[in-house]
Amino acid sequence: MEDYKNYQWDPPKKPDFKKLRKIILIGAIILAVVILSSTCFYTVDDKQQAVVTTFGKVTGVTDAGVHFKLPMGIQKVEKVDVNVYQKFELGYQSTEDGGYQVKTDESSMITGDYNIVNVDFFVEYKVADPVTYLFSSTNPEEILRNLIQSQIRNVVGSSTVDAVLTDGKENIQMQVKELVTEILQAYDIGLSLVDVKIQDAEPPTQDVIEAFKAVETAKQQAETVVNDAKAYQNAQLPEAQAQADKLIQNAEYLKQKRINEAVQQVAMFNATYKEYAQNPAITKSRMYYETISQVLPGVKVYVNTAGSGSDVQMLLPLESLMGGN
Repeated sequence: MEDYKNYQWDPPKKPDFKKLRKIILIGAIILAVVILSSTCFYTVDDKQQAVVTTFGKVTGVTDAGVHFKLPMGIQKVEKVDVNVYQKFELGYQSTEDGGYQVKTDESSMITGDYNIVNVDFFVEYKVADPVTYLFSSTNPEEILRNLIQSQIRNVVGSSTVDAVLTDGKENIQMQVKELVTEILQAYDIGLSLVDVKIQDAEPPTQDVIEAFKAVETAKQQAETVVNDAKAYQNAQLPEAQAQADKLIQNAEYLKQKRINEAVQQVAMFNATYKEYAQNPAITKSRMYYETISQVLPGVKVYVNTAGSGSDVQMLLPLESLMGGN
């Protein structure tokens, strides 16, 4: 009891509100600094570019890396994928199970020879200018889609049905790409067309589809026959060329031989004429006897050297009288 009587009760101390306010203020400052720091820096990856606006006005475009911006909404950053090929489909829509769904309102077209065809296109594009892409139009992708669809109908409408369904697809793709690229330069919506490809082109009915398949098969068979003919031609041409070269070489040889013979005969004629000019009578006699020997090779020729005024008589048969000499 004495201990209880001697115990003195101390009232609780009042909290130090000044110190508490100071702690709260320091914490708030630290939190504000952290929040501001987190909003002052932004990161751009290698596939993007970032458009920086200050009070709503474009003040810069930054590439990949870590960059600083003013906080509190003074500067805003909008990232745009510029190094990525983006795509969309016209005339069909791919499904999650790997198939596709036909969109006839986009694929049905009329050709230049008044036939109806269903043509599906696959389009690739990319952002060429992020500033123009963000601020020059409300929906640049939709503008590009409508523009491509318009030019596709324009080109298909000036082509024949055979060209659309068979061998004219590449030309149609090229024309569409050239037209759209030219118009995009005038519109300047910040997009550039990378490629336009025909995924499929077919008539609207099964009977017509089968007919065109038969035509395509016939064309392929014709190409096969032509290729086989060309292969045969390529195999036979070297042999024919070799025979032609052989005939030409033989003709050249005969030509040169005739020329040499002619030159030899001219030389012989000139030599004979020279001898004839020196003694015409003797040369005439010799030429006469040589001619007789060539014309009548089995006849023996006897030359009477006695002359016409001699009394020697030529008796027949001379061979038996002369003893064969």
